[in-house]
Amino acid sequence: MSRQRRTWTPQEKANIVLEILREESPLAEISKKYDIAQPVLSRWKTEFISNMPAVFDKKGEDVQKVKEEYEEEKEILIKKIGELSMDVDYLKKKQEQVLQLRKKRH
Repeated sequence: MSRQRRTWTPQEKANIVLEILREESPLAEISKKYDIAQPVLSRWKTEFISNMPAVFDKKGEDVQKVKEEYEEEKEILIKKIGELSMDVDYLKKKQEQVLQLRKKRH
């Protein structure tokens, strides 16, 4: 039988890595406790440590602000595209009506 692959939330991963960093238990014990392979735990720890400076980086806040502005602008543009599509459909319909009226007159 194959084992079902589990997924861990970022919060769960962070808690496990913090437990590793506290060094209250050996890595092997933590591995058994959570049933996670030691290389996976080591990789999580390495990723965590390499990304720690981002917590104190003020530019990270700027990135979040830019993302929010981008999402707002995206919503506005999506609405505008919808309006313009409706206008185009309306004009095509009117053009067909005008062409049919001209054919009837001739």
